[in-house]
Amino acid sequence: MEWVLNKNKPICPQLCEQLCLRIADGTFKPNERLLSVREVALSAGVNPNTVQRSFEELEHQGILYSVRGSGWYVSENTHLATAAFERLLAEKTEAFFSEMQVLGLSGEAVKKYVEEWNL
Repeated sequence: MEWVLNKNKPICPQLCEQLCLRIADGTFKPNERLLSVREVALSAGVNPNTVQRSFEELEHQGILYSVRGSGWYVSENTHLATAAFERLLAEKTEAFFSEMQVLGLSGEAVKKYVEEWNL
Protein backbone atom coordinates (compact mmCIF):
# COMPACT_ATOMS: atom_id res chain seq x y z
CA MET A 1 0.00 0.00 0.00
CA GLU A 2 1.25 3.44 -0.89
CA TRP A 3 1.00 5.98 1.90
CA VAL A 4 0.46 9.67 1.13
CA LEU A 5 1.21 11.53 4.34
CA ASN A 6 1.45 15.23 5.10
CA LYS A 7 4.33 15.57 7.57
CA ASN A 8 2.89 18.93 8.71
CA LYS A 9 -0.21 17.26 10.15
CA PRO A 10 -0.54 14.56 12.82
CA ILE A 11 0.35 11.21 11.24
CA CYS A 12 -1.82 8.93 13.37
CA PRO A 13 -5.16 10.29 12.08
CA GLN A 14 -3.87 10.21 8.52
CA LEU A 15 -2.99 6.52 8.85
CA CYS A 16 -6.44 5.82 10.28
CA GLU A 17 -8.11 7.74 7.43
CA GLN A 18 -6.18 5.91 4.74
CA LEU A 19 -6.80 2.51 6.30
CA CYS A 20 -10.53 3.28 6.56
CA LEU A 21 -10.56 4.27 2.90
CA ARG A 22 -8.86 1.02 1.88
CA ILE A 23 -11.31 -1.01 3.93
CA ALA A 24 -14.31 0.97 2.64
CA ASP A 25 -13.22 0.58 -1.00
CA GLY A 26 -12.62 -3.16 -0.60
CA THR A 27 -8.82 -3.12 -0.88
CA PHE A 28 -8.72 -4.81 2.51
CA LYS A 29 -11.34 -7.51 3.07
CA PRO A 30 -13.01 -8.65 6.30
CA ASN A 31 -10.73 -10.85 8.40
CA GLU A 32 -7.74 -10.03 6.18
CA ARG A 33 -4.44 -9.82 8.03
CA LEU A 34 -2.70 -6.48 7.71
CA LEU A 35 1.03 -5.97 7.45
CA SER A 36 2.78 -5.92 10.80
CA VAL A 37 3.20 -2.66 12.69
CA ARG A 38 6.89 -2.68 11.80
CA GLU A 39 6.22 -3.33 8.10
CA VAL A 40 3.65 -0.53 7.91
CA ALA A 41 6.02 1.83 9.72
CA LEU A 42 8.80 1.05 7.24
CA SER A 43 6.57 1.42 4.18
CA ALA A 44 5.03 4.68 5.47
CA GLY A 45 8.30 6.07 6.80
CA VAL A 46 6.92 6.66 10.28
CA ASN A 47 7.59 5.54 13.84
CA PRO A 48 6.19 2.09 14.75
CA ASN A 49 4.60 3.61 17.87
CA THR A 50 2.51 5.86 15.61
CA VAL A 51 1.31 2.86 13.62
CA GLN A 52 0.54 0.97 16.83
CA ARG A 53 -1.54 3.91 18.10
CA SER A 54 -3.39 4.06 14.76
CA PHE A 55 -4.18 0.36 14.86
CA GLU A 56 -5.32 0.62 18.48
CA GLU A 57 -7.57 3.57 17.64
CA LEU A 58 -9.16 1.59 14.80
CA GLU A 59 -9.55 -1.37 17.13
CA HIS A 60 -11.31 0.90 19.64
CA GLN A 61 -13.69 1.93 16.83
CA GLY A 62 -14.36 -1.73 15.94
CA ILE A 63 -12.67 -1.45 12.52
CA LEU A 64 -9.67 -3.68 13.29
CA TYR A 65 -9.02 -6.44 15.76
CA SER A 66 -5.82 -8.02 16.99
CA VAL A 67 -4.93 -11.65 17.58
CA ARG A 68 -2.15 -12.06 20.08
CA GLY A 69 0.94 -13.43 18.40
CA SER A 70 -0.64 -13.25 14.96
CA GLY A 71 -1.20 -9.59 14.13
CA TRP A 72 -3.90 -7.14 13.13
CA TYR A 73 -6.98 -7.99 11.08
CA VAL A 74 -9.84 -6.17 9.40
CA SER A 75 -13.09 -6.53 11.31
CA GLU A 76 -16.14 -8.00 9.64
CA ASN A 77 -17.82 -4.69 10.47
CA THR A 78 -16.50 -2.96 7.34
CA HIS A 79 -19.51 -0.64 7.46
CA LEU A 80 -17.79 1.06 10.42
CA ALA A 81 -14.82 1.96 8.22
CA THR A 82 -17.17 3.19 5.51
CA ALA A 83 -19.07 5.33 8.03
CA ALA A 84 -15.82 6.75 9.44
CA PHE A 85 -14.61 7.63 5.96
CA GLU A 86 -17.94 9.23 5.04
CA ARG A 87 -17.77 11.36 8.22
CA LEU A 88 -14.27 12.44 7.24
CA LEU A 89 -15.44 13.40 3.74
CA ALA A 90 -18.34 15.40 5.18
CA GLU A 91 -16.02 17.25 7.58
CA LYS A 92 -13.49 18.08 4.86
CA THR A 93 -16.22 19.15 2.43
CA GLU A 94 -17.82 21.39 5.04
CA ALA A 95 -14.42 22.93 5.88
CA PHE A 96 -13.73 23.56 2.18
CA PHE A 97 -17.04 25.29 1.55
CA SER A 98 -16.73 27.31 4.77
CA GLU A 99 -13.32 28.56 3.63
CA MET A 100 -14.67 29.43 0.20
CA GLN A 101 -17.51 31.36 1.84
CA VAL A 102 -15.01 33.29 3.99
CA LEU A 103 -13.14 34.19 0.79
CA GLY A 104 -16.39 35.58 -0.57
CA LEU A 105 -16.70 33.15 -3.46
CA SER A 106 -20.14 32.43 -4.85
CA GLY A 107 -21.42 28.92 -5.35
CA GLU A 108 -20.92 29.34 -9.10
CA ALA A 109 -17.30 30.44 -8.64
CA VAL A 110 -16.58 27.45 -6.41
CA LYS A 111 -18.28 25.14 -8.92
CA LYS A 112 -16.11 26.58 -11.70
CA TYR A 113 -12.91 25.94 -9.75
CA VAL A 114 -13.97 22.43 -8.81
CA GLU A 115 -14.81 21.62 -12.43
CA GLU A 116 -11.36 22.88 -13.48
CA TRP A 117 -9.83 20.24 -11.23
CA ASN A 118 -11.61 17.61 -13.38
CA LEU A 119 -13.13 15.84 -10.43
